[in-house]
Amino acid sequence: MRVRMRRVLAPATALSDALGDLVRRHRAGRPVGITSVCSAHPLVLEATMREAAAAGGPVLVEATSNQVDQTGGYTGMRPADFSLLVEGIAGRCGVGPDRLILGGDHLGPNRWRDLPAAEAMDRADDLVAAYAEAGYTKIHLDCSMACADDPARLTDEVVSTRAARLLAVAEAAAPDPAALSYVIGTEVPVPGGAAEAIAGLAPTTPPAARATLRAHRQAFAAAGLDAVWPRVRGLVVQPGVEFDEWQVVDYDPTRTTELRRVLDTEANMVFEAHSTDYQTPAGLAALVRDHWAVLKVGPGLTFALREALFALEAVERELCADDSLSRLSEVLEERMLAEPRSWDRYYGGDDRERRLARRFSFSDRLRYYWPEADVRAAEERLLDNLSEAELPLPLLSQALPVQYARIREGSLAAEPRALVIDHVCDVLRAYRRACGVIATGEEHHTP
Repeated sequence: MRVRMRRVLAPATALSDALGDLVRRHRAGRPVGITSVCSAHPLVLEATMREAAAAGGPVLVEATSNQVDQTGGYTGMRPADFSLLVEGIAGRCGVGPDRLILGGDHLGPNRWRDLPAAEAMDRADDLVAAYAEAGYTKIHLDCSMACADDPARLTDEVVSTRAARLLAVAEAAAPDPAALSYVIGTEVPVPGGAAEAIAGLAPTTPPAARATLRAHRQAFAAAGLDAVWPRVRGLVVQPGVEFDEWQVVDYDPTRTTELRRVLDTEANMVFEAHSTDYQTPAGLAALVRDHWAVLKVGPGLTFALREALFALEAVERELCADDSLSRLSEVLEERMLAEPRSWDRYYGGDDRERRLARRFSFSDRLRYYWPEADVRAAEERLLDNLSEAELPLPLLSQALPVQYARIREGSLAAEPRALVIDHVCDVLRAYRRACGVIATGEEHHTP
């Protein structure tokens, strides 16, 4: 195991105990939560910050180990690069660094599962150190995936021992270890989404959740890190929510009655819900009420981004000369066919079904291609083309009727970037309401 010496860096750009404060309020009987935005697309991040500027309170943005790692991930960004991107967008939107919480999601050997465990964990050490050194203060320790020389299913003891190892790395690497909050959990959705149709999805059983807690507490103590346990703020368990290509499994509170009691003896902890994308507003509110106080969303935001951009591409085809068109959807299709590794094993069916899935599925594997240079260029050309045109209201009514209505009311500009951002914000507004915060920052909850 390689544990890096702590370097002296600038103070962490997060509210040192914002997550702890959320947990305390929630455990005191106030059903409040926080949205965890898991996306690296600049327009999604801008939507996040503009929504946060209106709502007030802390803003939680997380990078996954697929997106951002010590060598660049699929976005080409290291943890320090991503933090600079987020902070820059936040600053332009009037959200100060004191309101930002940066998190690292699924930090563990996931990216290197094809390697032997010893080598994969060495790389996971470097991954966690890079996040901690860069000032990320919410760390999800996820060692639930099997490596090349592991059995297919790991025991809680193996998972928790590996998590304790990464915990030690984070504590040693962070500029201010006391500012770190941790999330644990072995029953987590696969990073990147389900690779097959969902069938028979069941919530985590209470005995399994208690076994996870017990194993991690024991492993942390064995590593001499039992004093860190009060900073374990979240437990990831499966509340019975998920999505695949064409369907969404909605939250059913009647199936989690006993599971909700698991944290009764953990005064510093709430549940964290992954894969909450596409849940109904009522479902999101019910999750928060039932102690899933951290709601993670990612593909649902880039899905909304794609909806808005494809809608504007239809407007562009009506307004612009053929030789100036962005061809955004065509460029994306060409790139996905040329580099199928991020979607091919996820999408089944015949050619027509796979083409539909590439463009429209809930799984939104298309999101992995936004950072590609040719796709970025096509996106910018689309927005630039429409910025130079006068957008006819009837076309906007056809393409984005909700945004059209806001233009007519005078609350939204008929400008392409503003339209895209507002469409993404509609997703975030549902999360904000579910988490009990209205635009003034006042706590509120709908039963």
